[in-house]
Amino acid sequence: MTKPPPKKLNVLIIGGTRFIGFAAAKHLIGLGHTVTLFHRGETGKDLLPDLRHIHGDRKKLTTYRDTFAKLSPDIVVDMMLVTEADGQGLMETFRGIVRRVVAISSCDVYRAYGRMIGIESGPIEPMPLTEDSLLREKLYPYRGTIERLHDYDKIPIEACVMSDSELRGTVLRLPMVYGPQDYQHRLFPYLKRMDDKRPAIILDETVAQWRGCRAYVGNVAEAIALVVTDDRAAGRIFNVAEEPTLTEAEWVEAIGKAAGWNGKVVIVPEGKQPDHSPEEFDAHQHLETDSIRIRYELGFEEQVPLDEALVQTIEWERANPPAQIDPKQFDYEAEDKVLDELSGPRTDL
Repeated sequence: MTKPPPKKLNVLIIGGTRFIGFAAAKHLIGLGHTVTLFHRGETGKDLLPDLRHIHGDRKKLTTYRDTFAKLSPDIVVDMMLVTEADGQGLMETFRGIVRRVVAISSCDVYRAYGRMIGIESGPIEPMPLTEDSLLREKLYPYRGTIERLHDYDKIPIEACVMSDSELRGTVLRLPMVYGPQDYQHRLFPYLKRMDDKRPAIILDETVAQWRGCRAYVGNVAEAIALVVTDDRAAGRIFNVAEEPTLTEAEWVEAIGKAAGWNGKVVIVPEGKQPDHSPEEFDAHQHLETDSIRIRYELGFEEQVPLDEALVQTIEWERANPPAQIDPKQFDYEAEDKVLDELSGPRTDL
């Protein structure tokens, strides 16, 4: 008996004009679903012609309830959840309108992340992190450091989404995401050195061994589409991350291979890395998430392999460098001095 084709859904994405949200919208449209973006209208003028748009203020989401009811979406994906109030507003607005919401969260909810950035005390957290691993005990991780993120925290947002008795939620915890349109330019510091034909990239020995979870934006879009279209995702929390999790040294080497760089990674003892590139996290604490649940329960697998993902990202980065580049971040004279002082640098980690 032939399996019936999947139902075509009416999907509303809050946000979706930049990077991850746009990739998800594009992927869902490619699968034949109808997609509407709710956003301020400040970006996204030249997006896909098949996209529909509702312009409005995310902070006043509840005031658009009647507009959303007329749209009658099946599923809502919220890319713009920043504060607990955002989570409360999401559930209040769509309760009775949709059957499920998908909240895009982050691996920064884990206690290991708090340990890594220095806001949680205690021993090193074991890896890998599953969806049931301990969460941060200290909320609002950026208070006192980043003013615009004063009330940011995904933990209370997740609680809002997963505890609603009337509207079922799904949470997707994302890693560091890279790829075309990445406004954080995650590859750029390494890629610029490679394109400047630096003979070596210097890594502190602890940083070189650090494992941090990552994923390519196209594969994240695939994961979002899976949790949107499969109702088995209701009431579930999923990690998304590439496997295996590379060390930082392996990550740099992978970028170098894709970029056609002929240099090498030079690993130096702690404290010997140039002063212009201090590490702002405790690299003894890894941040490696386990994505077995989404792979086993929903059949997730990467559609774009790592080498291809890096080639596509590098091509975009080269065509779209950051508007502002801090020259202090690329103090090659200081790097050369370190390299000259080294005798038999270690490259074996």
